[in-house]
Amino acid sequence: MSFFDDDEPTRVTSARRRPAAPRRPRAAADHAHAAPDRQTARTRQAVALGAGLLVLVLIVLGVNGCLNSRQERALKDYTRDVGAIISDSDSQVAKPFFELLSAGGTSGNDLQVQVNQIRLTAEEDAKRARELSAPDEMSAAQQNLLLVLNLRQQALTRIAERLPRAQGRGQQAEQATADIAGQMQMFLASDVVYSQRTAPLIVQALDEAGIKGQSVPSSRSLPGYAWLAPATVASAIGGAGGSSSGAGTPAPGSHGHGLVSVAIGGTTLQGEGATNKVSANPPVTVDVTFQNQGENDERGVVVSLKLTAPGQQTVTAKKTVNTTKAGEESRVAIPLTKVPSNAAATLTVTVAPVPGEQTTDNNSGEYTVFFSGQ
Repeated sequence: MSFFDDDEPTRVTSARRRPAAPRRPRAAADHAHAAPDRQTARTRQAVALGAGLLVLVLIVLGVNGCLNSRQERALKDYTRDVGAIISDSDSQVAKPFFELLSAGGTSGNDLQVQVNQIRLTAEEDAKRARELSAPDEMSAAQQNLLLVLNLRQQALTRIAERLPRAQGRGQQAEQATADIAGQMQMFLASDVVYSQRTAPLIVQALDEAGIKGQSVPSSRSLPGYAWLAPATVASAIGGAGGSSSGAGTPAPGSHGHGLVSVAIGGTTLQGEGATNKVSANPPVTVDVTFQNQGENDERGVVVSLKLTAPGQQTVTAKKTVNTTKAGEESRVAIPLTKVPSNAAATLTVTVAPVPGEQTTDNNSGEYTVFFSGQ
């Protein structure tokens, strides 16, 4: 028997382990955690996309707003600049030119100098128009505006060239006068182009852009259709010398004129001590009607005015009528640039004698006029 036979076998025990929990497949676990993360990402992406679109829309709207504002400002600026130029052309070119012709009594060379000075203003207006920054919508209007101003400038240039010859005598004077009357049609043409093309095209561009309340001024350079007739031009600019059969020799037959009537503002003046009250502020136009009472047509007939008032400077004016027809009446309008206010003055009207005129006691008249200021 072995020494170890009596001993009980030693029992070795170990701690009981809990059974391990079943493990889920890895893919399923990952899917369970990934699902909410993807949803969140998609939401965030949608929000970001929406925000981006909103920003883009705001940018586009802002850019369009700036462009529209800039376009509107450019159209308004162009309209305003055109108005300033065309108003200057009317007031500083056309108006003084026709007033100069209407005043009469200026020699050919002096009148030419003064017309050329007005022409320089017309050239400056045309230059200003060429330098305008016209929007694309105004390109057609711009072309017609340049045509308007160029017509007026060219008319003044050609009229100035012909004035000295027109104030002479003979066939050359008549042809030069007809040429000047022809150039008056360029003023009329400029008015038609502006009223029928330039101004309507500006209005059309403004309407298409939705711009309201803009004023497009009218323009009229030719004061009346009478200026298209050579007779009107001849009466305005005058001509030297009277009718004659030779140098310095009056033509056979009687010569002379007689004063018919004098009026101011529609009021026919009465002589022989009567006081004529007229309501007028300077410039005052005196309308003189006289008749060629001879048997010959006359040239270069000078009608003059003299206005005298106590304590005031004497005012004079005159106008030369190029031609009067035998037996016919002529009418001339002569402006007085200064008259006394609320005071009486003596107005003397004289039709200058022509070569060969024998009777001159009916060539002049004297009137007492009381000018009441308005």
